[in-house]
Amino acid sequence: MNIQPSAGERLKAAVLAESPLQMVGVINAYCALLAEHAGFQALYLSGAGVANASYGLPDLGLTTRENVLEDIRRIVSVTSLPLLVDGDTGFDDTALTVRYFIEAGAAGLHIEDQISEKRCGHRPNKRVVPVEEMVDKIKSAVSACGDSGFVVMARTDAMAVEGYDATIARIDAYIEAGAHMIFPEAMLTLSDYSKLTKNVNAPVLANITEFGKTPLFTTSELGQAGVSIALYPLTAFRMMSQVAFDAYKTLKDEGTQTSLITRMQSREELYQHLDYHRFEQALDQRLSKDESKK
Repeated sequence: MNIQPSAGERLKAAVLAESPLQMVGVINAYCALLAEHAGFQALYLSGAGVANASYGLPDLGLTTRENVLEDIRRIVSVTSLPLLVDGDTGFDDTALTVRYFIEAGAAGLHIEDQISEKRCGHRPNKRVVPVEEMVDKIKSAVSACGDSGFVVMARTDAMAVEGYDATIARIDAYIEAGAHMIFPEAMLTLSDYSKLTKNVNAPVLANITEFGKTPLFTTSELGQAGVSIALYPLTAFRMMSQVAFDAYKTLKDEGTQTSLITRMQSREELYQHLDYHRFEQALDQRLSKDESKK
């Protein structure tokens, strides 16, 4: 009997296979297809992506667990690539969140040690919960994984609030509580990453988000610093948003899309990514059979 590895096991394998693993954010199912076809081996669903793209809201804890689950289901329905999901602060019941995320098909989640009134990790005035509170969340999350292979990643926002030494102390406590991977948010230098990875016995993720606190380090630089995952959570979304706004403005100002055509994905390129012709041929075959029965 050929037992396929779980989504979580595929994520762990991807981390071992590529150093560092480039993980790209996707905001919907079609973006997941594009990322897969571009050659990425793992995907990410950002809480900001859900709030901004799916609901037109700021990333200030305004979306729900069910909002995230809906996007998870859509993404995993079109790709077998493992999907890491932003679990915010756990949505009040971390164990339940883990179980629902596993059922939806996610490979893992990260939960953070901000207070429930959270904000973007690269914004000012963040506040973190006591270490003991986060440790309890991690233990609850890990226990809920069972034997699924699901990845529990602990994100800490302590660097901007408490400094490097406190961040290391928190990470040690989180790993002891059972966290499989670590996400230190808003790191400022490669030397900080190097010191951290040498002192942490778990894969470390670097959030290389644009316009944030962390410089746009290259994969080569991150690899030399011992980072295991390079995350680009909203790169494509930011590009898409600017291009979409420019297209709307051009269409409104010029009264035609003629000047935009050469910048568009063609109909045939869209069809290739969607495997459109296979679906169309299946439809034609069904219609032919129906006609032959008349």
